[in-house]
Amino acid sequence: MKPTAVITGGAGGLGRALSAALRETGWHTVLIDLPGPELDALANLDDVSTYACDLTDPDQCADTCDRILHASDSIDLVIYNAGVSQISAFSDSDMGAHRNLFEINYFAAVTCAQHFLEAVRSAKGTHLAISSVAGFAPLIHRTAYAASKHAMEGFFKSLRAEEAAHGVQVSIAAPSFVATNIGRPEAAGDGFVRPGSATDGIDYMEPEAAAQVILRGYQQRKEYIPVGRVARIANLLNRVAPRFYVRQMMRTVGKQRPS
Repeated sequence: MKPTAVITGGAGGLGRALSAALRETGWHTVLIDLPGPELDALANLDDVSTYACDLTDPDQCADTCDRILHASDSIDLVIYNAGVSQISAFSDSDMGAHRNLFEINYFAAVTCAQHFLEAVRSAKGTHLAISSVAGFAPLIHRTAYAASKHAMEGFFKSLRAEEAAHGVQVSIAAPSFVATNIGRPEAAGDGFVRPGSATDGIDYMEPEAAAQVILRGYQQRKEYIPVGRVARIANLLNRVAPRFYVRQMMRTVGKQRPS
């Protein structure tokens, strides 16, 4: 029996790369994403199951997770990868959009974790949250995004403490800039943009390289996985010299307003 990994945001660039890398090592992957041609294109791949779902809709989310649970012998890994960004100064932001971003980046992940909690316990499996450098450090022009990723990290770090007694691993991966949607910034409403589409990023990684780092960290049972050179440096600087980190961030990401 092949182990099963559920990947939210599975039709996006990083989701596809994670699915491909897992399947190369004998996994079956279950991909959840919004309905559309990107998800449809994955439906006929070997060892892939696809589920179209808006995870911010509680009824859709509950029904989708229930169907996955009934179709799977075990859930060994859940990767919480679905998310969007919003690039703007807080002074130009709308509070409704801020709340909606939390629905996608935070509440959808937490709701899925609740639905898959018992199955992951039974498998003594892993919850793997895809956070960001913005999950542990400030990032200019991304107040709502950074807040949602900070919240995500707080939840999964706390969940780790609760689930350890059940033999469950909880890992957090923090990529910096992954080039999943360069030149494709559009996303559905509220001024949101696709992950990996920012024009003010630095030292971009290809999604396949990011997936390899994330899964290597998972295999090594690391609790925290900085993904890429920028993430590793940012993680260190933010811990030992936070004021210096902010100055450096302002000189790089903050030197130009994102388009």
